[in-house]
Amino acid sequence: MKTFGKRAAGERLERMKASPRWVDGAFQNLHPILPQLKTGVPMPPLREFLCSDASRVPAAPLPSLDPREAWLKPPETGLRATWLGHSTVLLEIDGLCVLTDPVWGERASPVRIAGPKRFQPVPVPVAGLPPLDAVIVSHDHYDHLDYPTILELAKLDVPFVTSLGVGAHLQSWGVPAERIVELDWWESVTIAGGRGKISAAPSQHFSGRGIGSRNGTLWSSFLVQTDARTCFFSGDTGLTSEYAAIRQRFGAFDLVMLEVGAFHPAWADIHLGPEYALEALALLGGGAFLPIHWGTFNLALHPWDEPAETLLALAPRRSVTLAMPRLGEPFEPARLEAVTPWWRSAALQKKAEPAPEAPSESLPADAIQWPID
Repeated sequence: MKTFGKRAAGERLERMKASPRWVDGAFQNLHPILPQLKTGVPMPPLREFLCSDASRVPAAPLPSLDPREAWLKPPETGLRATWLGHSTVLLEIDGLCVLTDPVWGERASPVRIAGPKRFQPVPVPVAGLPPLDAVIVSHDHYDHLDYPTILELAKLDVPFVTSLGVGAHLQSWGVPAERIVELDWWESVTIAGGRGKISAAPSQHFSGRGIGSRNGTLWSSFLVQTDARTCFFSGDTGLTSEYAAIRQRFGAFDLVMLEVGAFHPAWADIHLGPEYALEALALLGGGAFLPIHWGTFNLALHPWDEPAETLLALAPRRSVTLAMPRLGEPFEPARLEAVTPWWRSAALQKKAEPAPEAPSESLPADAIQWPID
């Protein structure tokens, strides 16, 4: 199946093998997880995923906005972000437009008839995006690297910046090799004629799109920089002390995007969740905080709105500048206002819901190793 992508070979594979992260035929995390994350919590059994729990999906469509009219005017402060669902964010930074982990597909899955289904469509079609200066793909899991979306973006004259090995998937789906830049941790590339820079940095995760492909490509966090501003994008990660090293290398952040959804105590080494996201934010030195990786797919056992409610309760106690925009609502981090819990309008509505669609095994959905035909 084309949706599985393609494994690296030739010069691409040789470059991967030259990485310090490549050990015994696969990529490895830099060091073991922090001791406080070793909770001893067992992996949840399959029956918990299969249970009919309507709290894991919204009872009604979430409020959303079409951002296209707002995008016609440049941000007054030089930096604006639009959360389009899950980990997809459009960053407008000093005249540049960068898109992160673009996922427009209906399911986070290699097939159209099974797998986690998105709660509602993206607020704007791919064709409605402004001209892009770069697309970032953090790693190759289905809820971050989406086959139908890449097919659409491949038609545009835009560079893709991604982690080592992921370019093999992109190229097999029609992205020209000259428009693909694959980075190891701490490597950088300039974009838009030198007006911006994208750098890869450590994260604590894993990769794979099928049986036998586990950790065959790298996973990364990313930095988007101009002369005036720096933004941090976590991709998928658990809590790692490398966030302190990222802070030392890159300094203060104007916007920090951290994953907060699809968490479980047993997955603390690969997914932050809201509480560990706040710890990661502290290691990074703070900055306006945009939670991502929630409110779009049913990928875990917690209620769909739990990440938002937890952050709403905890952020003020830690003096965190929290950004919780509606889907498609552009905001400028320098002009954030008090958070309005807009998600409650969907949580309070009641209607008959089918049982949540479950992952195929007792692992977070991005860990699914789908069979290869």
